[in-house]
Amino acid sequence: MASSSTRRVLPGFGLSLGYTLIYLSLIVLIPLSSVFVLSAGMGWERFVDAATSPRVVASYKLSFGASLLAAGINVVFGLILAWSLVRYTFPGKKLVDALIDLPFALPTAVAGIALTAIYAKNGWVGQFFEPLGIQIAFTPIGILIALVFIGLPFIVRTVQPIIEDLDAEFEEAAASLGASRLQTFRRVIFPALLPALLTGFALAFARAVGEYGSVIFIAGNIPFVSEITPLMIITKLEQYDYEGAGAVATVMLLFSFILLLIINGLQAWTTRRAGRSI
Repeated sequence: MASSSTRRVLPGFGLSLGYTLIYLSLIVLIPLSSVFVLSAGMGWERFVDAATSPRVVASYKLSFGASLLAAGINVVFGLILAWSLVRYTFPGKKLVDALIDLPFALPTAVAGIALTAIYAKNGWVGQFFEPLGIQIAFTPIGILIALVFIGLPFIVRTVQPIIEDLDAEFEEAAASLGASRLQTFRRVIFPALLPALLTGFALAFARAVGEYGSVIFIAGNIPFVSEITPLMIITKLEQYDYEGAGAVATVMLLFSFILLLIINGLQAWTTRRAGRSI
């Protein structure tokens, strides 16, 4: 006699939800709440003074500005790279595909040292810019390059599966109807890739805004010029200013959460819009 209830491999909803909430609390919520606890006893005036001092504000502008710009650059060139890997065959394709994951596996300190050696005044690349009066290492430009380096895999690996699933027949149909390459990309390809691009952008931005190891070496850490916010937090911790570090971390956490919330909202909107257009 067949059982009246369907057997499921995974536990029921209540048990699964309980495990999920407990795991999420231990791994994410409790550690993040400690940031607010650190700054809870400061009082509002001390909190504002610690979180909005001119040096800290300059680090906010650099960290968030460079992270957004790096993620935007990676969206453009990551899309081109992913498209080339999926749609074309060329010598060394498998090697290029493997190298994309190198920033994932490479220790961040090693990446920072390598980038500094390459882009310093006497480095392999920096020596060509030095006669032009362009300094890359120990400037915001070096920080931007480091953030582009560590963020590229997020875009490529997010967009690549979507490109593989795109049917070339839609592009051929658009071309047969007289659409130009630009029109085909804008009306057929780009709407299908937009949710994945936004996801990759969010991941690249989130990684970049909190990056420390690969940036600290090439940044130079010059006040008001190349100091990133994670460095300000580490500096305050080394000075035993735990409340000040908590205040800066709280502001950084809130700004990051708001930006990611906006990006995720755009992603959900584009996904619904694409679903209605099908």
